Amino acid sequence: MSNSGKSTVNWGLICHVAGLSTYIGLPVLGPMIVWLAKRKSEPVVNVEGREAVNFNLSFALYAFISGLLGVLLIGYILLPIIGIIHLSLVIWATLRANKGESVEYPLTLRFFR
Repeated sequence: MSNSGKSTVNWGLICHVAGLSTYIGLPVLGPMIVWLAKRKSEPVVNVEGREAVNFNLSFALYAFISGLLGVLLIGYILLPIIGIIHLSLVIWATLRANKGESVEYPLTLRFFR
């Protein structure tokens, strides 16, 4: 069975799952690398990668602000909530991308259009 020259790699899925790089201390880096490396050769990466980068940048900013608010003790409550929401949305987006669906994350600032 031939795949007609098309890539069998689900690059949309990889764009979103790369957001988990946040949990090894590299927020945004995973999706950014995939997006920059493949956006010209894989049209789905230009859309899904940009969405993943915007989402992960947004949540890195939210986490930074939460850390600053830690001085007021509010951040100690917000930071775990932000982490749980981030992880849940990355998993949700990955599952949708695995089905070939396009993803638009909620709570996302659009740094790149």
